[in-house]
Amino acid sequence: MAVQDLLSFLEDEQIRRVRVWGTVGTGKSTIMQNLNNHEQVAKMFDIVIWVTVSKEWNVEKLQEAIMRRLKLDMECFGDVEENAWRIYEELKEKKYLLLLDEVQDFIDLNAVMEIHNNIDSKVVLASRSRCVCYDMEADELINVKRLSPADAWNMFQEKVGHPISSPLIKPITEQVVKECDGLPLLIDRIGKAFRKKGKDVSIWRDGLNRLRKWDRVKTEGMDEVLNFLKFCYDDLEENKRDCFLYGALYPEECEIYIDYLLECWNAEGFIHDADELVDDINDFRDARDIGHAILDALIDVSLLERSDKKKCVKMNKVLRKMALKISSESNGSKFLVKPRQGLQDFPDKKEWEDASRISLMDNQLCSLPEFLQCHHLSTLLLQRNNGLPAIPEFFFDSMRNLRVLDLHGTGIGSLPSSISNLISLKGMYLNSCTHLIQLPPNIRELVQLEVLDLRGTKLNLLQIGNLTWLKCLRISLPSFFRGIRTQRQFGSISAFVSLEEFCTDYDLSEQCWDEVLMEEVVTVKKLTSLRFCFPTVDFLKTIHTLRFSSHRIIRATTASNWSNGEGMHPVIAEVLKVTHAFKLVNHKGVPNLSDFGTNNMENMLVCSVEGGNEIRTILCGDRMTNSVFKNLEVLHINNELRLRSVCQGRIPHGSLTQLISLTLTKCPELKKIFSDGMIQQLPELPNLKVEECHQIEEIITESENLELEANALPRLNNLILIDLPKLRSIWVDYSLEWPSLQRVQISECHMLKRLPFNDANAAKLRCVEGQQSWWEALEWEDDAFRESLQSILHLQIAQPQ
Repeated sequence: MAVQDLLSFLEDEQIRRVRVWGTVGTGKSTIMQNLNNHEQVAKMFDIVIWVTVSKEWNVEKLQEAIMRRLKLDMECFGDVEENAWRIYEELKEKKYLLLLDEVQDFIDLNAVMEIHNNIDSKVVLASRSRCVCYDMEADELINVKRLSPADAWNMFQEKVGHPISSPLIKPITEQVVKECDGLPLLIDRIGKAFRKKGKDVSIWRDGLNRLRKWDRVKTEGMDEVLNFLKFCYDDLEENKRDCFLYGALYPEECEIYIDYLLECWNAEGFIHDADELVDDINDFRDARDIGHAILDALIDVSLLERSDKKKCVKMNKVLRKMALKISSESNGSKFLVKPRQGLQDFPDKKEWEDASRISLMDNQLCSLPEFLQCHHLSTLLLQRNNGLPAIPEFFFDSMRNLRVLDLHGTGIGSLPSSISNLISLKGMYLNSCTHLIQLPPNIRELVQLEVLDLRGTKLNLLQIGNLTWLKCLRISLPSFFRGIRTQRQFGSISAFVSLEEFCTDYDLSEQCWDEVLMEEVVTVKKLTSLRFCFPTVDFLKTIHTLRFSSHRIIRATTASNWSNGEGMHPVIAEVLKVTHAFKLVNHKGVPNLSDFGTNNMENMLVCSVEGGNEIRTILCGDRMTNSVFKNLEVLHINNELRLRSVCQGRIPHGSLTQLISLTLTKCPELKKIFSDGMIQQLPELPNLKVEECHQIEEIITESENLELEANALPRLNNLILIDLPKLRSIWVDYSLEWPSLQRVQISECHMLKRLPFNDANAAKLRCVEGQQSWWEALEWEDDAFRESLQSILHLQIAQPQ
């Protein structure tokens, strides 16, 4: 489908440069080859110039490759300016297509060939790096992703050379394709290798077993793939290599919380620059910022990828196996990695004695060795072994180099006294250890500890009061402050003078705050991130007054949550001015968000409204003169029982223009989404989800959008519609354009009989999900378009009630 997208871009007179990016093995070079040989391309252009840019490229080498393709006299090869002039002279009367493959750095094409003088010609560049694509100022971007399971299966059968129908071999083949993880390069090589295996089930089964162990056992077809992947790894700076390898400690396709991952990287010392920054007041925050830059660089070259959950990343299984193979061959970074393997017993000594990092998360361990002699161990991940009741007394004796310890979700009730040996420990995660009630007194020996997560435990402040050097503390209310009011001499939050991030879970059914505790929170001078709940407006008034008198937590109000309140208090409006994320839960006395004062919400990025019984509309346009929510990126509405519309009346121009996610769930009276021209305000919206809103009949209301422009939702990428029993229409006809739409998911919308998409207005559509019965009942004007969707169709058979 990427080739078809490129062909449509090449036909567009307004598009001069197209960028193609994706991880190694996704087929970028194959796409370029197909363009080079495509009959339609040959008719569009007088000449096609395909150049693979080497890692050691320079302007002269690139000019030489182009000149050879043009069959120019190489004996006259001169300096850069002369060569550029000769290339320009040769091409100035021609319409050409320049294909640049494996681009790794910015290329000044004007210096290479004076390209700006030929406005009819076009450039397609392919790169592993998203940033290179942006630097080259391309007009359109195509992200080449892994193949869908259906496409991967079809490609594998093609490479094997025949359809696979044997009931004995087919189940094995399905597992082989799964191991290839949608990478065309891997499917190609492995398919050709399996082509030689005939029809002997034993040989196919042996091939599958070898493929599963390719990081340890030589497997035909894998060497070339491994070399390609290793090339990406070798091209990284050393600290980025360490960060990439660390991702292999987590299970296949595991969603890794970004904040947690960055904390582990920092604890391990991978974020070197943080100690060198001039401003060391908030070095923990600075290290996190540097970590985000490293993470973005790894995503940029497709070694990590963002998950559907915005706060998570993941590593695909092929790259993970490569990382484990690299680790196994390293002298200084041996991994013992066995997550989600159902282990009940700790591995043998020969497996762990030389390990620098151990990951045994998500197993069924019931016990640990009495003593673990791991002098080089820096990370130990044992989280979610919920049957693990205790840690032996001398378990930590030899782990003086341990930097990350994750025990969250285990069944431990205490920590042994040997914890004091962890003098290098920087991150300790004990969250969700629901039986944990005690820490040893010598916990104060952990003088390097920066991150401590105690959410969901029964520990209180008195037990960690000596750890005043902590930089990030996460706790649960009210257990953490239990007993403090009568024993305040043993410690207080204000004693944590280095604290930069303070996060609390809360239980609104218990009263846990008092004014003294609030005073302590606001006096922590280095605090940059503060997350907690105000049970009543009175408490908010107290901390608000203190905060503005001290000017120390103005920027810390990044998330606020007022629950079970009544009416609108002026202090809420004041706090909203410095709030980036706002969650309104079970609020009373406010029929719409406009009552909070739209001028107070200019800095808001995320807004969530949940569980109310009085809100009729989110925004009341009739009462607005200036644009609202100008910076809002996420709007989630859930379980609002009386909500009837998102906007009432026409909202001012410039409102909601940065919105990237709109979710409406369980709003039983909601009838209008895009009413009163609201849709014209959403040029950046890529994600729309509507679920369990049983009165919705139209997604875009026809009667209120009579002058709708064709390109009303230019960025819409994902459309999800679930359980909308009265839905009849997304839009009335084919007049709208859907230039970015790639995924449509429709479920339990049985009255929706027509789709507003066709081959012309939704050319990028790559996935349609729905139920078999709904699909078969759809009405079509263009049967050819219906047939073209078969290859991207994912249908479910509805289960009988």
